[in-house]
Amino acid sequence: MLLKLLVYLLFALNLSTSQAEECPAWPIDRARNEAERLRETLAKWDEHYHRLGISLVADDIYDQSRQRLKHLQGCFDQQPVDNPLVSARGPITHPVAHTGVDKLAGDQAVAQWIRGKQNIWIQPKVDGVAVTLVFRQGQLLQLLSRGDGVQGHDWSRHIPFLDGITRQLPTPLDLTLQGELYWRLDGHVQSAAGGLNARGTVAGLMARKQLSAEQGAGIGLFVWDWPEGPNTQAERLARLAALGFTDSQRYSVAIASQADAAHWRQHWYRSPLPFATDGVILRQDNRPPAERWRANAPYWIAAWKHPFAQALAEVREVHFRIGRTGKVTPVLQLMPVMLDDRRITQVSLGSLPRWQSLDIRPGDQVAISLAGLTIPRLEQVVHRGVDRQLVEPPAIGQFHALSCWQASPGCEEQFIARLAWLSGKHGLDIPRVGVATWRNLVQAGLVNTLADWLTVTDEQLRQLPGFNAASAARLVQGFDSARTRPFRQWLQALGPPAPRNAELGVDWPSLATRTADQWSRVTGVGTTRAEQLLAFFAHPQVQALAEQLRAQGIEGFHLQM
Repeated sequence: MLLKLLVYLLFALNLSTSQAEECPAWPIDRARNEAERLRETLAKWDEHYHRLGISLVADDIYDQSRQRLKHLQGCFDQQPVDNPLVSARGPITHPVAHTGVDKLAGDQAVAQWIRGKQNIWIQPKVDGVAVTLVFRQGQLLQLLSRGDGVQGHDWSRHIPFLDGITRQLPTPLDLTLQGELYWRLDGHVQSAAGGLNARGTVAGLMARKQLSAEQGAGIGLFVWDWPEGPNTQAERLARLAALGFTDSQRYSVAIASQADAAHWRQHWYRSPLPFATDGVILRQDNRPPAERWRANAPYWIAAWKHPFAQALAEVREVHFRIGRTGKVTPVLQLMPVMLDDRRITQVSLGSLPRWQSLDIRPGDQVAISLAGLTIPRLEQVVHRGVDRQLVEPPAIGQFHALSCWQASPGCEEQFIARLAWLSGKHGLDIPRVGVATWRNLVQAGLVNTLADWLTVTDEQLRQLPGFNAASAARLVQGFDSARTRPFRQWLQALGPPAPRNAELGVDWPSLATRTADQWSRVTGVGTTRAEQLLAFFAHPQVQALAEQLRAQGIEGFHLQM
């Protein structure tokens, strides 16, 4: 357990350090325009969420975008002019103000916050909608949205439909509570399932004029404070549990150190819970009287959020990767960001039409997630840069299945992709030979066709960066062993447009003289594939390659006697 904790703490430190942004080298006019556009976007998101209950972006992306605005304003000495809660303000004044909460950026900040404090408690930071609950004579009479912390909206019309929360206390008390309305989830594991838009679901429902009984039953309540309750957290939790608010006690733990906080944060992040969470809340017993609470972040409460499920990343460059068959795949080169435990520097868009429809350019901000916890995936374009650079994709038809058989200008990438296929598992299966090795040989001028490597010597290799006598000898040995591969394997390595494992023939000369009609009679080869095979074997560069392999004595490339 201790070793796992140390690894986690090191990761958290790396995350907070690696994602620290440098100030962009922009002229002041561009900086002003970029910040203003971002501020307008955030204002639109706030308006939709607070007035309509609609989340236009994931919470992670909202938080990072607001952090980016603050960063840009700090870089260019701009005064913050927006209030994210201005559109949330309602007409009803809270009996006790809702405080804000500072977000602690990593384990060092948590340790610093804890230092010198006593009687600290930790709770899950329930991902829902904050409310004030007013009980009179034990009856829930008023339900107010958080609003701007001082004034909120009256949601009391929904009380009769909220069967999932305590509305009648066992004793006729007058009290005011603050808590979180959440969407009930069964055995929800945050690390695996994410937030599932649980907060947005509740916000959308509460914005309606009326709930159905089924909708109301799906909403739960986590009471996180009793402003005028007992003096200690332990007493408050015990009394709340006796009044029917048992979740508050069940999911509250007294801690003494940052290590304790890290343990419970991880525990709740990876354990089944009845609600979504976005981190943990740290609370100190000692706090001022409720009448002194203000709608800002106080010293006695703080949040430590979970790792981002989505990261906001800036596009550095749009690169067009050319595959072996000429397929063009746009790849976004990103300013590095950390997501989970991975450093993300690029993400593939899959196809040229997708990039064209999204029109992503350098300077744009995009949301990235991990598919299957490993593969970077583009979620959406979040912000577009003010200065839109022109990006030119490859011309239509420039690359195709029969282009780039040699390392001519503009063809290096597709040619290297052909070499990587040739040496890979589906080809000649040459050990420890991949894209980096081929790129080195091509750039050195030692390999200009798919057969040139057959004549490379260890003496030539030793002259190249990254090679010594041992590694050069190993590579030549691997090349020599590839000579003895059977014709079927060599044919697969050259990549003809035939179904995998199709029985094509036993030698090159017989294949090269087949007609389209003969090809179409091969199992798995239809009319279209037959024409493609005919074009493949008739292509001048393919024929020249076959002649090279014949001259090297490769099996199947000479006439059978």
